[in-house]
Amino acid sequence: MSSSESDLELTDWLRLTRAPGLGAAAMRQLLAAIGLPTRIFAADHSTLVAVVGESRATVIAQARTDSQLAVAIEQTLAWRALPGNAILTLADAAYPQALLAAADPPPLLFLKGRVELLGRPALAIVGSRNATAQGMANAENFARTLGAAGYTIVSGQALGIDTAAHRGALGSAGSTIAVIGTGADIVYPARNRDLAHAIAADGLILSEFPLGTPALAANFPRRNRIISGLSRGVLVVEAAMRSGSLITARLAGDQGREVFAIPGSIHSPLSKGCHVLIKQGAKLVDAAQDILEEFGSVGRLPAAPGALSPAINADDPGERVLAAMGYDAVGLDALQGRTGLTVDVLSALLLELELEGRATSLPGGLVQRLES
Repeated sequence: MSSSESDLELTDWLRLTRAPGLGAAAMRQLLAAIGLPTRIFAADHSTLVAVVGESRATVIAQARTDSQLAVAIEQTLAWRALPGNAILTLADAAYPQALLAAADPPPLLFLKGRVELLGRPALAIVGSRNATAQGMANAENFARTLGAAGYTIVSGQALGIDTAAHRGALGSAGSTIAVIGTGADIVYPARNRDLAHAIAADGLILSEFPLGTPALAANFPRRNRIISGLSRGVLVVEAAMRSGSLITARLAGDQGREVFAIPGSIHSPLSKGCHVLIKQGAKLVDAAQDILEEFGSVGRLPAAPGALSPAINADDPGERVLAAMGYDAVGLDALQGRTGLTVDVLSALLLELELEGRATSLPGGLVQRLES
């Protein structure tokens, strides 16, 4: 497919999703009954009326020639053309399968950063915006340990627990995804500007909302279904009784994901939500190892949160590769994802490790360490 054809298809997706008053349910009806947006805009009026009724058929007809909509689409295409930016549609092969299987998958994903993280095993960490110092430390330590084990940490870039989770995962093998409630061109809250830039560089920022969408209150509970939908499980660190984190946990349960919660003092308001979740069947955890026992490691778990194993020399690139390799056979692509090294550098290090008798090549392009 040429880039011009791709732009034309994306233009129709943008036009359909931004048609005023169409709505997500009507859009899904159209996609199911007629096909991709290009076919929807090519359909005659009677066909559209039969699927979504007269008023919405008129909306679609008006969207074909809306000049203001055309300007917004051009601006969006220009944003996508910038380095690090991308837009995925429901029809794209790179659209995350876990999200496709969830209820109400977003028709478009606006992305800034490492799109490949969408294909990695992920775990969500959420909690209160008004977190305690201990809650922040717990979130950061859990994220660091789970990230080092190869899991991509998903959260919402809010203040408090979300911020700590993102910080803990940045720079780890799994890195982090921030699912935001504004357009992907807006940083909210402003206090997290430096964090947002760090996530865009090392992780991924994801939004379902059109560029320029401000911080509207209704958008934040809505984005929670994406946080849980991308993840194998959701960890709630601290949550009051009326916390948005409990919405994420409920959505996770509805989506068939595991829910984990850290207990706290019976006197702390920020423990109440976690205790309710535990009473309702969430798994009580007090260490990241509890979650890894449920799912297993993608890589090898370090000896302690935030600490390298005593056997690992952080200044030795070969040791870093061995640590990322773990003790099971692993492919070059997975090892590259865990280490962040280029293929050339990684290949040279693997050859050196083989010559030293510390690793060996296996059939199928796999490698495995030899020392215990």
